[in-house]
Amino acid sequence: MLTLAFMRHAFIASTFIAVVSGIIGVFVVARQLSFLTHTLSEIGFAGASFAVFAGWLPLNGMILFTMLSSVLVGQMSIKESRREAVISAVSGLFIGLGILFLSLSNQSASSATSILFGSVVGISAVEVHQLILLSVVVLVVTLLMYRPLKFSSFDIVGARVSGANQTLISLAFLVLLALSVSVAAQIVGSLLIFILLTIPAASAKYFTHGVAKMVGLAILFALLGTWTGLLLGYLTNWPVSFFIAVIEVIIYVIALLYQNFVEAS
Repeated sequence: MLTLAFMRHAFIASTFIAVVSGIIGVFVVARQLSFLTHTLSEIGFAGASFAVFAGWLPLNGMILFTMLSSVLVGQMSIKESRREAVISAVSGLFIGLGILFLSLSNQSASSATSILFGSVVGISAVEVHQLILLSVVVLVVTLLMYRPLKFSSFDIVGARVSGANQTLISLAFLVLLALSVSVAAQIVGSLLIFILLTIPAASAKYFTHGVAKMVGLAILFALLGTWTGLLLGYLTNWPVSFFIAVIEVIIYVIALLYQNFVEAS
């Protein structure tokens, strides 16, 4: 299997995607930003569709659209009373734009399917290199701001005592989230991004409460889902994103059962 170039590319890409998703996902869950991940997925779809229309790599369009809109959407939806309305309005707008760009580009239905549901087995060497570079940027920046980000996400009192600029941290994390959405979309597609950015981290929190341990478990769960999904996709010729979704949901159900068992005992 690994003698095939496209499968080597797929495993390399999925490894970096899983690591980024596992780390960023822990903070997404802690900061209760799953709603924003969902909204950015529609924005990423529009960005990728625009890239197809403009003749760019889809990842470039995703990065452009998600980075420009992440801070704006995040600030618009701070108030919980208007969060649902913001999500509905922005999601509807960008899904419409995505459909428009695909229509104007005269691309086949396979292009839309690839953007919506991912196509990691068709990822090129150039796209792998770009994805690795983007992942490294996200990981390095996250490492540099790990301590203040951890305080801001898990201990708001400690964050205030530390004197860190909470607004700056929030804005920086929104940009990191936008980049992570663009990275994760390469394997699960724009409509299923929340699978890797939320479920592994949500599962991890039921097994441990230490932030570092949660990050480690979230990465492990994401790797398990992506690697097993690639293997099963290769063996069955079924969509990789389907297997990833099923595996991550199974892990989450196991985590819930474990939590119920611990509480009962």
